[in-house]
Amino acid sequence: MVFFTFMNARCSILGLLLITVASAGEKADDGAVSDGDFSRSSQANPHWSFQPVQRPELPIPVDGEVVRNGIDAFLLDQLQRAKVVPSPKASPTTLIRRVTLDLIGLPPTLEKVDHFLRDEHPDRYERLVDRLLASPHYGERWANAWLDLCHYADTDGYLTDQARPVAWRYRSWLIDALNRNLSFDKFTVQQLAGDLLPGATDQQRIATGFLRQTLSNREGGAEPEEFRVKQVVDRVEMVGTIWLGLTVGCAQCHDHKYDPLAQHEFFGLYACLNNADEINIDVPLPDEAEAFFASRGHYQAKRQELLEPVREELIDLLKRWETKCLHARDNPGEDHVWDRRWEVLGLIWGGKLGEGQLEGQEILKLAWPRRSARQLNDLIDYFVEHGSIIDPEAFKRLELSNLAEQLQALKEEFPQATRAPVMQAALTPRPTYLHRRGDFRDRGEPVEPALPGCLPPWHPSQEDPRLPLARWLVSHDNPLTARVTVNRMWQEFFGRGLVVTTEDFGTRGQRPAHPQLLDWLAHEFMESGWDMKTMHRLIVCSATYRRSSTPRHDLVASDPENILLARQTALRLPAESVRDAGLTVSGLLHRRIGGPSVRPSQPESVVLEGYGKEGWTPSPAPDCYRRGIYTYKIRTTPFAQSVTFDAPNPNAICTRRGRSNTPLQALTLLNDPVFFEMAQALADRILQEASPNDADRITYGFRLCMARPPTPQEHSRLTKYYQSQFQHFSQDNASVENLLDWEFTADVTGAEQVATTHLCSVLLNLHECITRD
Repeated sequence: MVFFTFMNARCSILGLLLITVASAGEKADDGAVSDGDFSRSSQANPHWSFQPVQRPELPIPVDGEVVRNGIDAFLLDQLQRAKVVPSPKASPTTLIRRVTLDLIGLPPTLEKVDHFLRDEHPDRYERLVDRLLASPHYGERWANAWLDLCHYADTDGYLTDQARPVAWRYRSWLIDALNRNLSFDKFTVQQLAGDLLPGATDQQRIATGFLRQTLSNREGGAEPEEFRVKQVVDRVEMVGTIWLGLTVGCAQCHDHKYDPLAQHEFFGLYACLNNADEINIDVPLPDEAEAFFASRGHYQAKRQELLEPVREELIDLLKRWETKCLHARDNPGEDHVWDRRWEVLGLIWGGKLGEGQLEGQEILKLAWPRRSARQLNDLIDYFVEHGSIIDPEAFKRLELSNLAEQLQALKEEFPQATRAPVMQAALTPRPTYLHRRGDFRDRGEPVEPALPGCLPPWHPSQEDPRLPLARWLVSHDNPLTARVTVNRMWQEFFGRGLVVTTEDFGTRGQRPAHPQLLDWLAHEFMESGWDMKTMHRLIVCSATYRRSSTPRHDLVASDPENILLARQTALRLPAESVRDAGLTVSGLLHRRIGGPSVRPSQPESVVLEGYGKEGWTPSPAPDCYRRGIYTYKIRTTPFAQSVTFDAPNPNAICTRRGRSNTPLQALTLLNDPVFFEMAQALADRILQEASPNDADRITYGFRLCMARPPTPQEHSRLTKYYQSQFQHFSQDNASVENLLDWEFTADVTGAEQVATTHLCSVLLNLHECITRD
């Protein structure tokens, strides 16, 4: 039977109650810990997630059910205790579509489907999995989930929401790291402290772009220190959520009400990240590198020629200007003009260099001998353009405004390197203080870098604490990271984590539905060398993953949320994959990996709902047909189509997306110009590639979208629909001309083109087309 997306959404109260009962072997502690006394949770009776990860013994299920690995052993044991028979294995067609969508986020081609169905090798499924894990599209699919965690976007946020033109450098690093299966321990260390590694490479430094995904405020009047503090707080919350699965942000203003996290412990973590500063570095792309490095000597020589006639007086003016700026920093309120100069130095500098808000201010804090050649060049370029306030007459006499234009023209004359937003250790280390009631202006006692007392201790050396923190997070002593990470993996493959509250492993979070399985997976993850692809392969090769997702009447009352995993779960595709799937089956998808963000078609009015100064000019083909992960993401006005299909708020950390079911989604699939364009391209493809008869065309189109052939009932309904459309448009040439804006290559009548387009619009709107069964 054909199912359409436009159907009723529902929420099962009984299901929510059963989750609580089924997921708790013991009742979660729902009492608040008061007065900062956390000894009950941290020592005498540690919370389950704080206890060491130990490998449990595998149970031995009876009744001869298939056990492909430890996952099946644990879950079959639970099913047999509950006297529930597992669902049968899904059909081969369903399996190839399921695992392909799960591992690379794209539907399989018909060639891949047919090859899999013809393959009689006993390990054909495992070999399919290995091919998918080796696909360059694997990194794109799994990068999308990680970008949710660090709330990646191409703009700053806040009111003006200014552009971040090179934010994509981190995204490209991420996709590459996942494709080459960088182990999760190195993956962690490089993102949090890659710049601190001995002999850090450019790519290891680019990895720290993870910490650059916090919001930035470059508005006039913004207090730089206030928003720097907000960024550090956000980074602490990211570390707490992504690696520890704890709501550490709840302890920013006071002791945590439920978990063993005191406010001073929050600021111990804060101190670990407080001396990391934003900076942008030259990291030429492969096609830029040779020309860039070869030209540097000549560029510097010509630059010196321009500066030489005014060098002595220019340096004197610059030093006077610096003195006034630093005096304003140390004596706020004394002179509002120079107060503004100091403030604008940070704000304008950030825009000029691409992103780093405080880079200019940090350079002024350095003694001249400690400044790099690049820092001196940038400072002089900034000063000759913005520093005339120090001595307007001297600026006019030395013609420094002309010099600014000459220096800019010189830059444009020579090859430049694409920059990358990264982190570096603060040039002038700053102490950390507890913020009373979370107010950065109300300093409490000094705080040293430290971990919460409920977790195993660490012993940071005198080096920047970011690196010891990152290494501790992925040490075997830490009981949380492995559990939290494999739980998110499980969520991606089954729709919900073994711990439903993937963001909260504390006392207010849900207990694991299968605690022994969770610990077994966590132990396997660490013992594998933190190998992410190995864990993904383990999960998708289990018999549990391969089961049919067909709903079962016998489990509607006893297990409506499928906690026992007697069957698979059908999952609506993520927002980006809904569009990617349509582009793939229509033949429009542009498969280029990495690179800058692009702008698919959408009404410009969407962007104008925000600050609106940037506008939205769609990218030309084929860039406008790239995967959704590359769509330009504006924090204040995200891509509308993605929002419709539950893409998360890019201003906040997201560990699990919602899956709503709304009429607006069906209307988007039917009426959005982009999806109508896909329908036309798909129609053209069918008319070119299928046998020239209605029955074969309908079967071919259905297989392109769903991988399987239609049932007789489905074929009959689609045939009737196509014939009615064909009859109508055969008698209405005016409508044919108005509806089609696609240059069809198939040699057929206009009525056939429009009728087939409408048929394809229905196929793209089917529930099964946007669902992973």
